[in-house]
Parts: sequence; structure tokens; C-alpha cells
Amino acid sequence: MRDALHFLADERAFRLRLFCEGTLVGIGVGVVVALFRWLLELTEIYRPILFDWMAKSFPAGFAGWGLLLVCIAWILAKFLAVEPLISGSGIPQVKAILLGRIRMNAQRVLALKFVGGVLAIGAGMSLGREGPSVQLGACVGQWFSRLRLRPRSEERFLLTAGSGAGLAAAFNAPLAGVIFCLEELTKSFSPLVLMATVAAAVSAATAAGSMLGMTPVFHIGDLPSLSLAHAALLFPLGIFVGVLGVVFNRVLEAALDAYQKFPFQQQWSAAKYLLPLFLAFGLAFLLPEVLGGGSALVDTLIRKEFALSFLLLLLAAKFAFTMLCFGSGVPGGIFLPMLVLGALSGAVFSKVALLAGVFDETLATSFIVYGMAAYFAAVVRSPITGSVLIMEMTGSFHHMLALIFVSITAYLTADALKGEPVYDMLLNRLLRARAKIRQVMAHHRTIAELIVGEGSRLDGKTVASISWPEECLLVQVRRGETELVPTGPLVLQSGDFVYALADDGDIAELEELAEERIC
Repeated sequence: MRDALHFLADERAFRLRLFCEGTLVGIGVGVVVALFRWLLELTEIYRPILFDWMAKSFPAGFAGWGLLLVCIAWILAKFLAVEPLISGSGIPQVKAILLGRIRMNAQRVLALKFVGGVLAIGAGMSLGREGPSVQLGACVGQWFSRLRLRPRSEERFLLTAGSGAGLAAAFNAPLAGVIFCLEELTKSFSPLVLMATVAAAVSAATAAGSMLGMTPVFHIGDLPSLSLAHAALLFPLGIFVGVLGVVFNRVLEAALDAYQKFPFQQQWSAAKYLLPLFLAFGLAFLLPEVLGGGSALVDTLIRKEFALSFLLLLLAAKFAFTMLCFGSGVPGGIFLPMLVLGALSGAVFSKVALLAGVFDETLATSFIVYGMAAYFAAVVRSPITGSVLIMEMTGSFHHMLALIFVSITAYLTADALKGEPVYDMLLNRLLRARAKIRQVMAHHRTIAELIVGEGSRLDGKTVASISWPEECLLVQVRRGETELVPTGPLVLQSGDFVYALADDGDIAELEELAEERIC
């Protein structure tokens, strides 16, 4: 307890330590994620060459690749049996850890997620590198904290910083990495989280960029400015993509449910991974554009013009293939496939508007970019992260207002349709299945940092009148630069920082008490 409370005694020294430690964590994350990206890029280069060789060496080449896919499915099944936390994206797992609901073995998750992600994505599955990169970054942050023998309260800051660094290194997007931590992972603005995350994200992006280059992920070039008449099209685009985002989340949940009922689960769990793996093999010869994460497809949409029918085919095929791949539970994220679906949605919208005579074809590239931001906002429900991420990934910063407008429109559309944010949906599924996870949360005491939200169950209430979790001990309240003693008569106000010593498992309940509510 003494170590956990130490940072409250000298917060300035603690912020400096977090900055230094965040920088070291970021460098480590940058190296790990750069290696992960490099291996995946190699598979993108050599997979078409391998498929071309197999076509020329039929049937021996086909038989050899089929045997390799069976081996990959078997390896993935073994990995997931050893460590269930490597399943899927990794972002819901990180959120569950920050909420104190589960624990992870950082070294084991790091190794198995890294290798499993390379095998699954490298084989052509429609999965992204960003979710695994976030989880790899969280592993590095936790590992560093354990090596330095830091208290669990400090470990949470470093784990969050490592997560943001993972996203920053995955997409050369340090600002998006910081905002992602604040908007999606912690859902609050904490100066301590900000200090560690900024240091980690910038150092991770720098380390990864020095190894792989600092060029944007998508090669978009300069985007033309929108006239007032064409800017009005952002509103229907946001509604269109918002609806598609809600469909994405609901079909994804249905795919996850369907895979849970997959036959042969007990007899041979690897069987369910063979479906997307062999489908990827077939698509390599029929529709190779939908394989892998899809960043090359976005670049192709920018350079070439496609008929509306082919764009609809790509959209439907990429959507269905992503559902099959992610639903299987193999290591891999949905960030990049989701952005590709947004790009295809923007391309379809612009093509329809062009055929209707209300669109200038020179703006097609712009609407592909806007579609990515809108799809992200509708699916993840983090519009600011999506807007900033797209700006950094495209290297174009003068269309910020248009990105924010279309993102907010898509967000409100998804909200009106009562669509659940994808990572919240995945987190809830994970928590419902936590009894199946070996590393279930044990009781550990840690310092929780709460920010009293306006209209929350803490706002305007005295400390004594609040039903705190059992064994919870309030340590300190900060109001601006003023330190207050959390006595019973003290009235909490929105914006107060409350520090409480509690069990890890009570963190979610504490954050719910402090959550801002709209009356």
C-alpha cells in the first residue's frame, strides 16, 4: 500500500517518472510492432508469388499449400488452448485488464499473439495488425512494469501507454494512439495517462518509423477541397455509412455466435479455422483484392476506377470474408478491414452520386477517405480517434472539418439505430465467458484514478452518502491543484480527481459511479 500511495505524495516527480518510463516502453513497443509489421509486409509480397508458382505446379503445389494450411490451423488451435487471451483483436482483452476483470501472462501472450497473428494474417485472412499491435504494446508495458517492480497502480498507466504506443507504431499515427487511449480505453482525460501515453506513442512511432520508414500507410496524395454544394453530400454519406456500421457490428456478433456452435469443437478445435483459411486459398485465384488487411486495396481504389458492380462485389466479398475470419477467433484485428470497408463504402457512394449527376469525379478520392472515417466512427463509436487516425494515415491534414462532420453524422446515425460499439460488444462477450479463461482475476489492491463526470452518481454528493464498493478506501481528492481530504462531509464536484485504494475487480464499479450521465 505504501508503494501504491507514493505517487500522491509528489505528483510532479511521478509525472516525470511516467514520462521517462513511457518513453522506454514506447521504444520497446516500436521495435516489437515494427518487426510484426515487417513480417506481415513480407507475406503480402511473397504470397502472390507463391500462389502463382502453385498454379503452375498443379496439383503438387495445391496439395502442399493445403497441408500447410492444416498445420497452421493446428498451431493456432494449440496456441488458443494454451492462452485464450490471444483470441481476436486483443483490444477488448486490454480493456478488461484495465477494468480489473482479468489478468494476463504478458510474456506468453506477447509470444503467442505475435506468432499467431503472423500465421493467420500472413495466410491471407481478412484481419488487421492494429488490434494485435495494441495488445502487444500492453504486454510490453506490463512486462516493463513487472521488471521494475512497480505497484499495480503504476502498472495500469504503463499498460495503457503501451497500448497507445502499439496503435501509434502500427499506423505511424502517434496522435491517434494518444487519443485512442483517452477516448476508447480509459474514456476519460487523465493527466497521468496523458503523460505516459504521449511519451510512449511518440517514441514508438519514431522507433517503428526509423526501421520501416515514416511514410503514411495509405498513399493518397493531396485531396481537393470541397465546394459548399459537394460538402452537403457528407450528410447522406454519414447516414449511409452509419447504417452499414450498425450492420457490421450485428453481423459480426452473429458470426461469433455461429462459430460457438461449430461442430467438432471438442473433437478437433482446429476444424473451424480451416474454413477461412481454405476460403482465403480459393479467393487468391478468384478475388485476391479481399485478402489480408486490405491497405493495398485502398491504394488501388485511389489509382484505378472501377465499375459500380465490381465495387459492390468487393464490398460484399470483403464484408463476408471479414466476418468469417474474425468470427473464428484467430489472432487478428478488425481495424484495417473495417477501414477498407469504409473506403469501399465511400467509393460506392461517390459512384452512385456520379451516376446521379450530383458529383464531381475528381472528388472520388476524398469520399473514399471520408468513408473510412465514417465507418470507423459508426463501428467503434470513437469519432475523434477515427478522424485523427485517417488524417495521419493519409498524410493529409487540411480536410479535418469534413472528416469530423462525416464522422459525427455516422456516429449519430449508429446511435439512433441503437448499435452497440464493437469493442464494448466484444468486451461484454469476453466478460461473460471469463470463467473459461484460465487467468481469472485474483484479488489485488491498487489505486484507481476516477474523474467525477457531470451528472454522475458522485457529482454533488457527499463522500459519506455514496455506496462505495466493500473494502474501498478513499485516499485523496484533487480539485485543480488543491488536495482535499476525503472526509464524510466533503461534497464531490464534476472534474474532481478521486483516488481510491480498491480491489482490481471493483475498478469497473468505481468507474461506473464516476461516469458522466446526460439527463
